[in-house]
Amino acid sequence: MSSQISVLPVEAPVTSADKTFFKLRTDIVEGEILAGSKLSETELSTKYEVSRAVIREAINRLASCHLVERKANVGARVVTLSQQGLIQLYQVREALEGMAARLAAYNMEDTDIKAMEQLLDTHYNKVKPGESYYQEAGDVDFHYRIVVGSKNSHLISVLVEGIYHLVRMYRVQLGMAGPRVTTAFDEHRHIVKAIANRDGELAEMLMRRHILYSKNNIERKLTN
Repeated sequence: MSSQISVLPVEAPVTSADKTFFKLRTDIVEGEILAGSKLSETELSTKYEVSRAVIREAINRLASCHLVERKANVGARVVTLSQQGLIQLYQVREALEGMAARLAAYNMEDTDIKAMEQLLDTHYNKVKPGESYYQEAGDVDFHYRIVVGSKNSHLISVLVEGIYHLVRMYRVQLGMAGPRVTTAFDEHRHIVKAIANRDGELAEMLMRRHILYSKNNIERKLTN
């Protein structure tokens, strides 16, 4: 991926506190720490072999990216994956990522679009029939590349620093499997084609439709 797209660099841990925060965040997103579970500073400090102060800082940072919520007389808990939470989150995601796709059609470099096409080829070759599918965070995530490719710093901040990892939590824990894998890949390819053709209106429409279909897929799993 060319340097033109790197408006927001992939995160790299700088301190031990960063490393703990990234590890906790990954464990929550991937379900190693269960949704809805209470977070004990004492237990987590033992598990991750850091001080309670480091854990407290990590929990505060997790709250800022909507993975943890604090309630009076309850303390800090991992968010619960719910139908209402999904609907509200994906309403925002549909609107903002649709905008990101439209802006990417105008602002993305040709080399970055080509790299995104190659990324999709890599994803497609990795997934075997019948397997579930989710993308790793950062530059290897199709949606992340489009958001960053919008070149709009405010939009990037809201989507990447704000709701990105909560969206990933839903995607990872209730992600695509079966026929949805193939249809989602096809939708990705159509979005990239619209961006490559510099058709912002079509790119936005396709992205909004893609996210709506993804929401419907996850919602069925939540209600079954």
